[in-house]
Amino acid sequence: MNKQIQTEADELGFFGEYGGQYVPETLMPAIIELKKAYKEEKADPEFQRELEYYLSEYVGRATPLT
Repeated sequence: MNKQIQTEADELGFFGEYGGQYVPETLMPAIIELKKAYKEEKADPEFQRELEYYLSEYVGRATPLT
């Protein structure tokens, strides 16, 4: 069997027939707004530089709690 895995979500946020997201319905307006803002900004080189900075400087670091 040669089955491909869908790695990009469709317009409804699903990955293939069953894969999707669970978000409480009350949060959906905020999620939709966030997705729209990210889609508009992700091609901006300045945004990408700032994102890369925060990913390299903060993600995975120890916190005062660890």
